[in-house]
Amino acid sequence: MTFRKDNTQEVAAAKAGISVRSARRAENKPSGPPSSHGTRPWRTREDPLLAIWEPVVVPLLQRSPTLTAIGLFDHLCEHHTHQFDPRSRRTLERRVQAWRQLHGPDQEVVFVQTHAMGELGIADFTVVDEPVTVRNTPLSHRLFHYRLVASGWAYAQVVCGGESFSALSEGLQQAFWRSGGVPRTLRTDSLSAAYKNRTEQDDFTQRFEDLCKHYGIIATRNNRGVAHENGAIESPNNHIKRQLKQALLLRNNYDFDSVECYNQFVGQLVTRRNRRVASAFKDEQRQLQPLPAGRSVNYTEHTVRVTRSSTIELKRVLYTVPSRLIGSRVNVRLFDTKLEIWCAQECTLTLMRVHGVTRQRVRSVDYRHVIEGLVKKPRAFRYSQLREDLLPSMDYQLIWASVDRTLSADAACQYIVRLLHLAKKADNEGALGRYVLDALAATGLPSIAACEERFLPRRASMPTLNVRQHALSDYDLLNTVGGVHG
Repeated sequence: MTFRKDNTQEVAAAKAGISVRSARRAENKPSGPPSSHGTRPWRTREDPLLAIWEPVVVPLLQRSPTLTAIGLFDHLCEHHTHQFDPRSRRTLERRVQAWRQLHGPDQEVVFVQTHAMGELGIADFTVVDEPVTVRNTPLSHRLFHYRLVASGWAYAQVVCGGESFSALSEGLQQAFWRSGGVPRTLRTDSLSAAYKNRTEQDDFTQRFEDLCKHYGIIATRNNRGVAHENGAIESPNNHIKRQLKQALLLRNNYDFDSVECYNQFVGQLVTRRNRRVASAFKDEQRQLQPLPAGRSVNYTEHTVRVTRSSTIELKRVLYTVPSRLIGSRVNVRLFDTKLEIWCAQECTLTLMRVHGVTRQRVRSVDYRHVIEGLVKKPRAFRYSQLREDLLPSMDYQLIWASVDRTLSADAACQYIVRLLHLAKKADNEGALGRYVLDALAATGLPSIAACEERFLPRRASMPTLNVRQHALSDYDLLNTVGGVHG
């Protein structure tokens, strides 16, 4: 256009290096902002939504603000087939988006937070859906997850039961001591282990309030039913579960020898994640409150009576205990992973905790607790309600099936009870069971005497001493010697 001021259109086009036709088009192009070029006030084809937009779609959008374009599309395809062409789906989606931008309701606004170092720690439980097993037994579990929000340092541990106070207390205290300090504020959702969830005043449970006082921490929670207010932990929950899934896939095995081994596996994952924020964590660690001199309680106490069957029942789980406690009222300290049986101010027994399935009763039976009583009346084994639970492993179940099939009823009970008694005395349950099974397959059922000979420690035989009885005349000699000296 500069060349065109002093030259003809052909000369100006030649100087600009374009064709005459392009020069003519540029010269005839209307002036105005670029965005207005090419706009037109008319449609090039008929509106496919004209018949249903105002009478059908708009009322539905006004009535249900969360209705999606796909939901509308399905409705129109089903109930307005004579007015709506399914090929117009993309047009419908664009029109719905434009209507919501002009007439839709206000949406949730996310306010990005700034957290001071050492100010906030946040905790939550999250369910793990991966098919993890412990010795080929499915493990239904969740993770307790704690995070320092400012630095991103995290701690996680496996929880086999529900969101109980013992699990919350154990997880929090482990996290505090691992991080080397306590934040000024702790935030959770509305956990029933920490909050009564009935009133706004005095809403803490007594145990959770005592825990917070012990560590000098201020407890807060999000509004009931609003999970995204804990966004600083909800999103990391998904991150750690995705990382756990990938680690299990790389491991190519979902089975672990024990819950403790699996917990160590999870701990290694979290440790690797914490290395990425090591510098920020050192800065935050200096701002944490100091730890108290010792830990707070991380258990609940229950008083139960031991039944005549040498059992106690707690949280829908039946446990056997030593028969010496029958008839006693014992104090049980219930941790997340174990039980401590206290009697006369002393811890007399520690049991591994079993978590029952919802609304189902389960058993934790140790034959060693009751075998002495069973030896006195072995026939009681056959119809005992605990018979299957008294057999400690698959080996002993196979042995019982064999003797029950081949021996008389009394002889079968005698054999399995004496075998269990021997397993307790020899403290070699696994090897004894394998020996009997191998003998069954090779030569036949071994006798209990043969098993005792093989597995009971041999007692040292007493040496034979030859003692010569002295003669009575030796006393006369002593008296004579005594008289001479006298």
